[in-house]
Amino acid sequence: MFVPPIFKEDRVPVIHDAIRRIGFGTLVTLTPDGMEASHVPMLLRPEPAPYGTLIGHLSRANPQWTRVAPGTQTLAIFLGPEGYVTPSWYETKKKTGKVVPTWNYVAVHAYGPVEFREDADGLREIVTALTDSHEGPRDRPWAVTDAPEDFIQAQLKGIVGFALTIERLEGKWKMSQNRPAEDRAGVIDGLRNERGEKGAAVADEIPT
Repeated sequence: MFVPPIFKEDRVPVIHDAIRRIGFGTLVTLTPDGMEASHVPMLLRPEPAPYGTLIGHLSRANPQWTRVAPGTQTLAIFLGPEGYVTPSWYETKKKTGKVVPTWNYVAVHAYGPVEFREDADGLREIVTALTDSHEGPRDRPWAVTDAPEDFIQAQLKGIVGFALTIERLEGKWKMSQNRPAEDRAGVIDGLRNERGEKGAAVADEIPT
């Protein structure tokens, strides 16, 4: 990922927090037939330090997992708050008119080898961890154990788990850092007033 220094985020806790908040990513692997990608929820575990491990699962019917050689470098991509920025929000537009549109966004790339697992205990652990992470905030969280055991066992036969041990982590927070403070203030106001909740999420990431 091309990351100009002004947009670079290399604080591991900040990047980890973003991965956890986003939760849903793209798993990209290199196979003999070229690049393949699947869009799946992933859960970050902090070990091994410093970058941790991403876990998740694919459908067993998805051939991607069968075409990855052991030890092959894999990429997981997470896209956070993002949105179009009109130059009309810039104070600079009023002064010089020398402005153009852009796009603000948060992106995280995690690289490392991926391992796939088919054992029932390992798969149950993965789906339980994913479920608990998303159901936990609910007043009455659903649990894997709420479903009949024979049903769960049948469902586990239809998936394959994976663990990506992160060896390299990149974070890009392109959030108007290259604009003057008065332009950033205009972008924040514009996003909050014109773009609803999505815009507000982007505005929250812009440094003031």
